[in-house]
Amino acid sequence: MLKKTIKYEDYNGVERTEDFYFNLSKAELMEMELSTAGGLTETINKIVATQDAPAIIKIFKDLVLKAYGEKSADGKRFIKSEELSAAFSQTEAYSILFMELATDADAAAKFVNGIVPANMNVDNANHPALKQ
Repeated sequence: MLKKTIKYEDYNGVERTEDFYFNLSKAELMEMELSTAGGLTETINKIVATQDAPAIIKIFKDLVLKAYGEKSADGKRFIKSEELSAAFSQTEAYSILFMELATDADAAAKFVNGIVPANMNVDNANHPALKQ
């Protein structure tokens, strides 16, 4: 799970600093991998190799919004929904995060590594489809 503290100005001109949480479970990652023709990892590799900027931006947007959620008070659940993702996407905090990921390759890599479970990261994934 990745916690990002983002400082932004809301639409009332109020400066805010808030924590936002992002996570992809093993099941979500496997579903994404297996539901993409040719595999998500292979698709991303092809897009990066061809430097298809619009496709890269779309993938980052999808990853951010699929990973966004809110922790339950007891910490047992990480709550996600289309409504929560849509609400987050309508904030200036989302805009700041998106611009950071779109313009800073290191920040993008750290974000992706932060949302992937530690035992499934690219370096030590158990499933061959998740290895690069």
